[in-house]
Amino acid sequence: MLIGLAAILIAITFVVLVAFLIPAVIEIRKSAITLREFTVNAENELKPVLHELQNTLTELKGLVEVTAARTAELRSFAEALGDTGRNLRTINSVVGRVAGMLANTSAWAVGAKAAGKMILESLSKKRKEG
Repeated sequence: MLIGLAAILIAITFVVLVAFLIPAVIEIRKSAITLREFTVNAENELKPVLHELQNTLTELKGLVEVTAARTAELRSFAEALGDTGRNLRTINSVVGRVAGMLANTSAWAVGAKAAGKMILESLSKKRKEG
């Protein structure tokens, strides 16, 4: 009798277990199907996006290469511009010195001219007086 009761209890437990496991297995199966569909859809949608991303990265790489080349040209231009600025500063300094020398020379020339004029006037007065 104890064995019979244990067998009935095992049978009831098995029926309850099967009653709960069948819906769980059905839900797991539905979830697996949904997950498979989602994976296929995601793959189909991601392929064009990844392809477009790869094209964009290729274009960006080309743009970076062009920019790098332009940067080298710009660096060369900036160096040439700096050299030109230094040369202009040197020329300006030389012109300033020459202008100063000419100003001094002009002052001497004006002074000499005035002195010569005074000497000539003085000599001509002496001749007239004498």
